[in-house]
Amino acid sequence: MSVPLHELALANAGLAGAPLRHAQRLVATWQPLADLCFSDLLLMAPVDGEEGHRFVVLAHVRPTTGQTLYPADLVGTVVHEVERPVVARAWRKGEIVGGDTTVLGRRDKARVQCVPMRHRDRVFAVLTRESAMTSGRRPGELERHYMDVFDRLARMISEGTFPFARDEVELEEAPRVADGVIVLDDGLRMRYASPNAISALHRMGIHAFTHGLQPREIGFDQDAAETAIGMRLPVMEELERGDTSVLVQAIPLIEGGRVTGVVVFVRDVTDLRRRDRILMSKDATIREIHHRVKNNLQTIAALLRLQGRRLKSTEAQEAIEESERRIRSIAIVHETLSRDSGDVVSFGDIVRPLVRVVEETVSTDEQRLRFDVEGDAGDVPGVVATPLAVVLNELMQNAVDHAFPHEDGESVEGHVRVVLDREPDELVIQVVDDGVGLPSDFSLEKSRGLGLSIVHALVTSELGGSIEMRDANGTQVNVRIPIKAQGADL
Repeated sequence: MSVPLHELALANAGLAGAPLRHAQRLVATWQPLADLCFSDLLLMAPVDGEEGHRFVVLAHVRPTTGQTLYPADLVGTVVHEVERPVVARAWRKGEIVGGDTTVLGRRDKARVQCVPMRHRDRVFAVLTRESAMTSGRRPGELERHYMDVFDRLARMISEGTFPFARDEVELEEAPRVADGVIVLDDGLRMRYASPNAISALHRMGIHAFTHGLQPREIGFDQDAAETAIGMRLPVMEELERGDTSVLVQAIPLIEGGRVTGVVVFVRDVTDLRRRDRILMSKDATIREIHHRVKNNLQTIAALLRLQGRRLKSTEAQEAIEESERRIRSIAIVHETLSRDSGDVVSFGDIVRPLVRVVEETVSTDEQRLRFDVEGDAGDVPGVVATPLAVVLNELMQNAVDHAFPHEDGESVEGHVRVVLDREPDELVIQVVDDGVGLPSDFSLEKSRGLGLSIVHALVTSELGGSIEMRDANGTQVNVRIPIKAQGADL
């Protein structure tokens, strides 16, 4: 198991505080460095108390633009100065040192460049660039410009100006060297553009590339580069032209306290943005469907309410009212899903309005009932939230109907608690009342009430859970649903 950089640095090199954070910033953003020099990069720090006789490898990155010299990770490896005298020399002199040596752990020859890493004039680590003597890559214009940019960044590391003095967050979609590179001088004149960068310009409708011109002179926005020079910090922005989207990252090159140029990484993210728009469109469609289902359910509930008022039979009216409540509980689930982009919802966002509706419906001058919600059940898929909402609605209504009996004209008060809990393997819902309790001969399996029959069927058959009802200074109902219900990971 890989040891985190901060633990390795503190335990082996006594490295902490600002220098450690400086090293962490480098490691967070150093992939482009490895790609620009087509080499493995190793970050080494002297073992604490050994005066540079031994160094520990704190981090290791491989190039994506070339073949790695080290297939096995070297993090945690301790290197003696006899194996790497150039490392010890760079650390003691505080200068960039290069030379030929052997590959760590092998006898093959390697070309090594050692860059002292400074923080506030103190050398605390050494960055080594390690490549094979014969890389197999034929040097050309691209290689020369990439290596030149790496050398300039290496000098910034040696001076302590790179990485920049702020916490960097590497975005997954951030441009990489292979996506495209444009090199500008201190006057923002274009000195080089890689083939992939030129292709990105072509996709933006820019077909002219003239050495020595500024980007804006060929129709390419240079605000990011200007801002990077002004702030002396990397700047990232997205450019859009027609249907094409290009992500641009501009990094100022500083030497001797003066900005000497800017390296610009460009990435065509048109396909990513197109997929994002498709997903957003699908999410909006799904939310709209849930919204319409909710409206339709509310309409059905209203029609049932109108129908119930025309009925003469008290039993029929009660049946209509029960159906209306069940439909409204399902409508609440769809209303919650219509506000979210995914098919997973916080069950607490469903429980609270559901409890509020029941409380408002059943509370009268004669029957004063108080409902409370405790705990949190976390997120559940919509396909699970719907039957759970119906179950909870039935259990609360059952408490109202049976826990607090009273004669006409007689007032009664009561308390119903809904307790939510998320255990490692189960979702637990409790409905607890302080009413009269269960009859002595009560059996859930033998109960003929429609509400409890619905609850039992939904919990055991559809959700694969269990339900228990018992006396507890009133009635306590425990519903347990496995975390993986009906194949849906809760």
